[in-house]
Amino acid sequence: MEPTNVHDPEYYHKVVDCQYACPAHTPVPEYIRLIAAEKYTEAYMVNWESNVFPGVLGRTCDRPCEPACRRGRVDEEPVAICRLKRVAADNKGDISHLLPKIPSKGNGKRIALIGAGPASLTVARDLAPLGYEIHVFDEQIKGGGMMRSQIPSFRLPESVLDEEVNNILNLGIHQHFKTYVSSLKSVLDDGYDAVFIGTGAPRGRDLTNLPGRAEGGANIHVGIEWLASVAFEHTKSIGKKVIVLGGGNTAMDCCRTSRRLGGEDVKVVVRSPYSEMKASPWEKEDAQHEDIPILDNHVPVSFVVENGQLKGMTFEKVHAVYDEKGKRSLVPTGEPHVFIEADDVLVAIGQENYFPWIERDLGIEFDKWDMPKVDSTTFQSTNPKVFFGGDAALGPKNVITAVAQGHSAAVSIDLYCQGKPLDVRPDPMTNLVSQKMGIHEWSYDSIVANDDRYVVPQAEKAVTLVDRKKEVELGFDKNVGFKEAQRCLNCDVQTVFTENRCIECDACMDICPTDCITFTVNGTEEDLRTRLKAPSLHLDQSLLVSNTLAATGRVMVKDEDVCLHCGLCAERCPTSAWDMQKFFYNTTKAHHGCGSH
Repeated sequence: MEPTNVHDPEYYHKVVDCQYACPAHTPVPEYIRLIAAEKYTEAYMVNWESNVFPGVLGRTCDRPCEPACRRGRVDEEPVAICRLKRVAADNKGDISHLLPKIPSKGNGKRIALIGAGPASLTVARDLAPLGYEIHVFDEQIKGGGMMRSQIPSFRLPESVLDEEVNNILNLGIHQHFKTYVSSLKSVLDDGYDAVFIGTGAPRGRDLTNLPGRAEGGANIHVGIEWLASVAFEHTKSIGKKVIVLGGGNTAMDCCRTSRRLGGEDVKVVVRSPYSEMKASPWEKEDAQHEDIPILDNHVPVSFVVENGQLKGMTFEKVHAVYDEKGKRSLVPTGEPHVFIEADDVLVAIGQENYFPWIERDLGIEFDKWDMPKVDSTTFQSTNPKVFFGGDAALGPKNVITAVAQGHSAAVSIDLYCQGKPLDVRPDPMTNLVSQKMGIHEWSYDSIVANDDRYVVPQAEKAVTLVDRKKEVELGFDKNVGFKEAQRCLNCDVQTVFTENRCIECDACMDICPTDCITFTVNGTEEDLRTRLKAPSLHLDQSLLVSNTLAATGRVMVKDEDVCLHCGLCAERCPTSAWDMQKFFYNTTKAHHGCGSH
């Protein structure tokens, strides 16, 4: 193998698995160390620069970072990264003096944001400090978009959402709430230098062709519309027997909200096997904890309506069959249809984009699914002045993905307004800084706790099920937050090898607790992976390969997949061939002007 190019910032970025997996590239180990040091405000601001909504995401994030966490390879339970984010948010001090300052004189450019969800608010947060005049339009009474209308208050208190939304809106943003934009052409005609569309995926899928749908319509509700109606307090009750159709997180929110609005017998019914449901595992667990059964492998056949009144639904039982390519088919079992009683049915089987207000003669091309054609890097449409982000761009995802796309779109809008090419993106802020203070003295605590993952406490079910605004999760207190933070392996503190200092004594190889270091003759990657001291199981994780060593002609090979970053190799090395260096990677520094703190 060729020697590893450690000067490529993506190499060390990839080794910080949690940060690499986060769409917004939040520097996870950095803020976890700050939490362990009880520097909650600083930890919050590290989050705020990348993910914009730490308090919201500390409660509701889909947590793509956690399956990537190296801790999960040690004891099968990743660090509770998401809930530690909440620890920072719950215990922070006043941050008003740390927020970016808005220039007294703008740059003369006006930007319209249609929709006030997480993607649009991220664009506003990034561009306002650069002198842009930002106008945001939304038909709701407040900002937040789907975070306000789709995430129930028992998961996300309104006070938390209001605070983080207002931190952005107070940056001199011109607010046009209770304003429905019915024509993109009229917005473009108002002379904005660029327009960002972050309207989400506002239309829920329905079962309009299912027998009985029209006759029982008064008691059959589209899930996302029903959740919004509850959030804005237009709907305050539901029948005692409720069926929720669908296996995603929206279905989980629907069933749990139903329990709080009078549903005594609430069932989730899903076509797919339980293991293939799209809902996050913890969302399914929370629903079942609230006495909500999940019936899988049931395909809807009809709504049953008698004398104009919904009585329930019939379902066909199926089982999953997979072909040689892994494609799934749902095959009927041949059993009799199942009838389930219901006073109300909530249909939560997916969301769709909806752009009736975008005229089709504005130079914006749409694909066969009536989605705008958007560049996945720049988020620019085929009309160079119009950008998309969040669910409106590439279909329904989640809050953290919307934030990441908002960051990218903000960079593009800034480049576009300066007349610069959009494909020349600003470099991330990256560097390696030595952590040595003395010969073998470390500026970080390399001792990792052996504790199992701590469980987030919840309020009593008897209390939460009678109050839809009572938050279920209580969060970690400071003491447990500290203990959970100690489980982090500090993956951004890298082991860096310097060939010309190595005397090939093999001390580092002998002391390594995971056998991740091997001195051997070079070969192809396929060959080298078979000759490492520890089995190389994850082929997508890199090998660190040195130049040829002078004494024996061997190379040093370290499997990044199993390295714990414990520092023992550097501590044992008699010639300081190994060093511990902290890796910084931050893409958001170039997006806005709030990096001074």
